[in-house]
Amino acid sequence: MEWLNNGINSPKGFKSAGIHCGVKRKRKDLSIIVSKSPCQYAGVYTKNLVKAAPVIWNMERLNKNDLIFGVVINSGNANACTGEKGYKDCVNMAIQFSDGLNELKYNTIIKKENVLVASTGVIGIPLKMNVISEGINTIVKTASSSKKSGLDAAEGIMTTDKFTKVKALKIKIKDKEVIIAGMSKGSGMIHPNMGTMLSFITTDANISSELLTEILKESVNDTYNMISVDGDTSTNDMVIVLANGESGSCEIIKNSEEYYVFKEAINKLNEELGKLIVKDGEGATKFIEVQVNEMNNVEEAKKMVHAVITSNLVKTAFFGEDANWGRILCALGYSGADFDPSKVDIKYVSASGEILLLDQGQPVKFDEDYALEILKQEEIKVIVNCNHGNSSAKGWGCDFSYDYVKINGDYRT
Repeated sequence: MEWLNNGINSPKGFKSAGIHCGVKRKRKDLSIIVSKSPCQYAGVYTKNLVKAAPVIWNMERLNKNDLIFGVVINSGNANACTGEKGYKDCVNMAIQFSDGLNELKYNTIIKKENVLVASTGVIGIPLKMNVISEGINTIVKTASSSKKSGLDAAEGIMTTDKFTKVKALKIKIKDKEVIIAGMSKGSGMIHPNMGTMLSFITTDANISSELLTEILKESVNDTYNMISVDGDTSTNDMVIVLANGESGSCEIIKNSEEYYVFKEAINKLNEELGKLIVKDGEGATKFIEVQVNEMNNVEEAKKMVHAVITSNLVKTAFFGEDANWGRILCALGYSGADFDPSKVDIKYVSASGEILLLDQGQPVKFDEDYALEILKQEEIKVIVNCNHGNSSAKGWGCDFSYDYVKINGDYRT
């Protein structure tokens, strides 16, 4: 596995672009990803009962096993809670995008059902279809495989994000090089079961939609569903994978050696993208990794991780650089997991060192100044040993600062 300094368009056969079309005042707000060959498609979507129009459209494509040639994404407007008009606007985006691709003279006729749509931004406001339509007509002509186009696409999906989130890696499938690339966005409204986050993954691997879906679902459970910024699950979440087979590699078959190589790469890519989302959490000053070890099963360990990374009292303690281990133990206690508190150890680790705070359920007398040194670092690990079994889980969160309230207090204005 080799990490690459490339964008979403780095696998063979993919192009991308990002422009400013007028949904937002200044920053780029429209992006596309296109493939010259039809792609096998897998997607995982928000569990929120209130789903944005693009989520509904894309789920329909998934259920009908449509082959996909590309994705068009707007930022600045979520096209959520916009009723029948919102769905029609989404369909019109698909029509205009597919028509634009057909003008580029692909080898086949691309129908609206062969493209996906994504939106992110403010909820409850109709799309500015006049500027989006003009933008789609422009952007399809600018897509390329250049490094700049990959960066432009990543910029075009940002809302309150402070930086682009892009990762790409190369693996070997027998004697062929296969590239997997991803870009994501997310800063606020991030919570296990996915939050206001979009993640797009492209690969030139040869794999069926069914197996791709299976791999993606497992990966999401261990990566995006193990992050939290603020406890809010959005209306627009999606993780999409497109595989066009352009690498010329053999087909990836379940339980083969190639299967495990590909699965590990997808998981690692998603984990890194998920961490970037947390590091860009709205108002965040600390990146917190929580690892629960020695539990009786993985699901119980995950419950405990979730409870800690979503606790506002834990998050504010980290913002205040307060070694308040009692809030950690409290969150573990209400997590719903079955464990013995009298066996629990809690330790904090950072670049400044490590400190044991709780040993076999008993408080440890510790140096407050040393604990403060550890907590002053931007990245901190919380390690919980339950001394209860052989299973473990980890997840990622951030602190809760004054700036989070400021950012979200005037989000619409």
